[in-house]
Amino acid sequence: MRPVPIRVPGRLFTALATGGGGAEAMDLLARAEYSRRLACAHAVTEAAREIGGGVAEAAGQAWELLAAAHRADPGAVSAVLTHPSTGTALTGLLARLDRVVEGGSGEVGEPPVHWFSSLAAAAAVRAGVSARVLWPLTTDQVFLPSLGGARFSGAGPGDVAEVEIDAAGGARVDVGRGSAPGPVPVPKVPYAPSGRWRAAHRLVVLDTGASLLLDDVDPLRFPGVPERPLGLTADDLRWWEATAREACRLLRNHHPGAFAELAAGTRTLVPLGPTGSFSGSSAEAFGSMALSRPRTGRALALSLAHELQHSKFAAVLHLFDLFEPGGEERYYAPWRPDPRPLIGLFHGAYAHLGVAQFWNRHRAVEQDPEELARAHAQFARWRAGAREATEVLLSSGRLTALGQHFAETMLRTLDALCRLPVPAEAGRRGLALAAEHRVEWVRRNGREAAPESSRYSLSSAASHVGTTGFEPATP
Repeated sequence: MRPVPIRVPGRLFTALATGGGGAEAMDLLARAEYSRRLACAHAVTEAAREIGGGVAEAAGQAWELLAAAHRADPGAVSAVLTHPSTGTALTGLLARLDRVVEGGSGEVGEPPVHWFSSLAAAAAVRAGVSARVLWPLTTDQVFLPSLGGARFSGAGPGDVAEVEIDAAGGARVDVGRGSAPGPVPVPKVPYAPSGRWRAAHRLVVLDTGASLLLDDVDPLRFPGVPERPLGLTADDLRWWEATAREACRLLRNHHPGAFAELAAGTRTLVPLGPTGSFSGSSAEAFGSMALSRPRTGRALALSLAHELQHSKFAAVLHLFDLFEPGGEERYYAPWRPDPRPLIGLFHGAYAHLGVAQFWNRHRAVEQDPEELARAHAQFARWRAGAREATEVLLSSGRLTALGQHFAETMLRTLDALCRLPVPAEAGRRGLALAAEHRVEWVRRNGREAAPESSRYSLSSAASHVGTTGFEPATP
């Protein structure tokens, strides 16, 4: 059970830099993330061994069980290790173990090695490996990453979680105190809530057989969200299902590249509650995005296209150094209210390249005149904004040779978008929105919106924007 070296063909690296890459690129990046998480699991085991005692024993047992599951069914281990919350758990646990190894600075209590135990148990359940796994509870919930979990009323610290898998592959979870409400069987089919068992909700089964999930129950479903479930109602779930179906239909019909990337593997949405326009991704939760409840299927489709870009770019940064570390510079980003470090500017420029491409395709199929005008304006705004940020990246002096190639490819792609004609009024509106953002940024931050080293200005963006006539882009 070893991480597999990943080779990225030059053509695929360049395709990613154009904002695309398709299913082939997404599959490669997913395999790279799997290898990275496998290496992280091994690093957890080694760090725990340095600490010794019960931490080392629990981590060692989890590693051995993971290895046994891999021998029985490598796909079972892959399904668990590639689940978004597994990345959150492994990297978070490794950081805590490292702090203990380095002297315990800021660490309170033992590191949560039960996160490792629970993912090993989930792999054993999926692989049908007979085992009995125990770990101390910190809440009233026993949870298996990628499978779901159950709550045990009255349980908590001092109690012990028990997961038993029999020789026939049947599994159940319990709390080791021999009292009600008793054990809970693990459903044979993932994402199938049953009785007291709670799991992520399958919103849509995509063309490839992969699923689009809605997860409000996994305690580690996304960094920074509460451990407790959001408490979605049946009406909430029906709304999410209908909206997700509409978003996937729109992507399939009009944004085939983004849809191919979405359908290349199971994706998880983490709801944040109220309706709005917030969405976010985490470098350690590949395949997942957190978002407020989108108002329409189109809004969800745009969020999916946007966050897929962030996921791809985060995975690329796990493979390659695109810029030199260090540097205290903070830059203006046309999509943020605050100054951004270089990594944030690079991330945002790449994501908004995808946003511009989304609006370009969308304006070719939009029928409503008011919405069509909005699509033109949004396209004009974000192609200029992404181009502005990309030129700042190229003038930063901190890009590596690979980073230079990546950003130059982005710029050529954006130059081609900037040559596409847009109705004059929509073009003016898009650039006016960008200018309004810049004025507000200066007011908020009290300084000019771009560092002196930048060769770029908003007027240079305008010189690249076609504003006469209109020809629909090829969807």
